[in-house]
Amino acid sequence: MSAPAQSKAGFGKVVGGSVIGTTVEWYDFFLYGSAAALVFPALFFPEQSQFAGTLLSFGTYAVGFAARPIGALVFGHFGDRIGRKKLLVISLLMMGGATFAIGLLPTFATIGILAPLLLIVLRLIQGFALGGEWGGAVLLVSEHGRPETRGFWTSLPQAGAPAGNLLATGVLALLAVFQSDETFQDWGWRIPFLLSAVLIVVGLFIRLAVDESPVFLEAQRVAAQKAAETGVAEKAPITTILAHYKREVLVAMGARIAENVSFYLLTAFSLSYLINAEGADRSFTLNALVIASAVHLVTIPLWGALSDRVGRRPVYLFGAVGIGVWAFVLFGMLDADNFWLSVFAITVGLLFHGAMYGPQAAFFTELFGTKSRYTGVGMGSQLASLVAGAPAPLIALALLGSFTDPNPGRVAIYLAVCSLITIAAVFAYGETSRRDLAADHALVPKDGTAAERV
Repeated sequence: MSAPAQSKAGFGKVVGGSVIGTTVEWYDFFLYGSAAALVFPALFFPEQSQFAGTLLSFGTYAVGFAARPIGALVFGHFGDRIGRKKLLVISLLMMGGATFAIGLLPTFATIGILAPLLLIVLRLIQGFALGGEWGGAVLLVSEHGRPETRGFWTSLPQAGAPAGNLLATGVLALLAVFQSDETFQDWGWRIPFLLSAVLIVVGLFIRLAVDESPVFLEAQRVAAQKAAETGVAEKAPITTILAHYKREVLVAMGARIAENVSFYLLTAFSLSYLINAEGADRSFTLNALVIASAVHLVTIPLWGALSDRVGRRPVYLFGAVGIGVWAFVLFGMLDADNFWLSVFAITVGLLFHGAMYGPQAAFFTELFGTKSRYTGVGMGSQLASLVAGAPAPLIALALLGSFTDPNPGRVAIYLAVCSLITIAAVFAYGETSRRDLAADHALVPKDGTAAERV
């Protein structure tokens, strides 16, 4: 059974709502990451050394990841029970509201230790919301679309990550042109956080106009009918995941390790490395990341489309192998005296990342049945974020040793090991690109146990 047909305009709204929503969410997220590298050490941890302040700043960055699996579980449960759309509206408001509040936050100089504590609270809210955002956004597109083009269409919400990064970094780079470092550190850094209010309004307007997933609505109808026939209520989605999809959760986690770690090293850690270890200025690093992110944005859908033609596994494995090899080239090319060499280093790394990230949404949605898909996708992706993305900048800093006598070779080995984990996870699972998502309705058998046909 295939997803119900709908007009091109209706499908366009679904894709547009998901892309705009994920762009807003990732703008908020990457804005925090950039600020953590550029200004938060001095504003919220001024009593520490430069290295220690940076470490603590990235620590608050990592704290948000702790809330992401919780957000994935909560949003996934209700998203599998009452629908994808409602939860996506809530996640957008939570994430955007927390980001706007960061722009109003007093610094350590004003309220002392309370400043970093409030920063951590808002970061936890961001993480909780983001934990539920990604899964719902890609599911809406997956469940509205067709199997033969699923990789391409679901890669468009994926492109919201570099789009958000590009937007956040672009705003910061623009401010760097018109403001001195002193002005930016004094109050200019607040502007991009406060601008998130405009993006929230735009994203909310588009997302409210999106229709609920037809695959989910049909699965919900079938589940309700079966429950009425048997008198047995449908079990919680997490119960189905633990009973039938443990392997799939582990595969999703493993597949995310190299993708997640490489992304945060390329977009957050590289800023800190160029500024503090190589002596680059703020404009140099931000402009380099803007160019690399623009290329990343354009190429992610191409990787998704390629996965429709040759399969998810070959494209994903190409990216995982590539980033593992590039890790040993990357840091040698990050040079404060050579702008275009630094751009090339980050861009190639993001191209390999895109080969994993482009087909990832389709691959993960194809692993789970409809009535536990939101929960399964969220658990697999966000548990991996907790163990991979969250500590990545901290581990990289620790392995680097110091800014005065850095050892980037150890960071390269760390990324290569992550690559091997992802290669093993993807290689161990079969090709999923031709699965029909609408065929996985929740069933309530007469013996009273909840199951899903896969």
